[in-house]
Amino acid sequence: MSKVKHSKFKNTGVLFELLVRQITNDAINDVDNSPAVKIVRKFFNGTSMLKKDLNFYQMLKTESMASEAKANKFVDIVLIEHKNLNQAKLKSEKYNLIREIKNTYDLDLFFSTKISDYKVNASIYSLFEMNSLKSKSPLKTMASRNTLVEHIFKPKAKVLKSDKLLETYKAESEDVRLLTYNILLEKFNSKYDGLNKGQKALLKNYINNVSNTGKLKEHVQLAISKITKSLGANLSKVDDKVIKVKLQEVIVQLLAINESKTIKDVQVLSIMRAHELAQEVYRVVK
Repeated sequence: MSKVKHSKFKNTGVLFELLVRQITNDAINDVDNSPAVKIVRKFFNGTSMLKKDLNFYQMLKTESMASEAKANKFVDIVLIEHKNLNQAKLKSEKYNLIREIKNTYDLDLFFSTKISDYKVNASIYSLFEMNSLKSKSPLKTMASRNTLVEHIFKPKAKVLKSDKLLETYKAESEDVRLLTYNILLEKFNSKYDGLNKGQKALLKNYINNVSNTGKLKEHVQLAISKITKSLGANLSKVDDKVIKVKLQEVIVQLLAINESKTIKDVQVLSIMRAHELAQEVYRVVK
């Protein structure tokens, strides 16, 4: 019977998130031409097996189901589809990716960064690896599967805050599977002129406190308080009724995030955008 031992060096989800965090660090420190950006664009392009593999990781990490049966069915479907990947090509691309990371960064330092959902990433890796083996470990398979089903299964009462809020999160989750890649692509694509003071502070706290949810939550609450106060103070100065409604929706969304027990990547992205919005509204109405 074959045994599968988790390796963060071969885990596509872990490798991508570590690269994303490196990009974030580089952006915060105003590093031009971040090597991590080049690596991501080279290895996670639309046609690569690594990109397809990452998509499956992100499906299992970000989707939520309202029943345990649906969560199990979803895992089954993903495993069937993942097995259709060219495993030899995926292995080759992953080898080249790790080699490039090794040639660019100090591996010990690179892999020392703690990431969120490590157990979920490890469970996905283990299931994918065992799914490609003829001989499997039933206990290991069951443990990994249970971890994923528990992660995906979220009763409706816990998932929904309001219909509008759910639509907002769904729209964002289609664009954002991991925090920084899209934040920084927006920056690099000149949608932002650069990260403002509030955004930099949030990203620093996110990176430094990813394993300390208490400190991150404290910073998020403070940031949300400042943003909502700024938007609220300037709301009466906005003449356009549609824009005013949108601003009110943003405030409601931020207050909902404030009530969350844990801070997720998509929520941090929402606060990043709210920082930008508050700054723009202030600039227009002052």
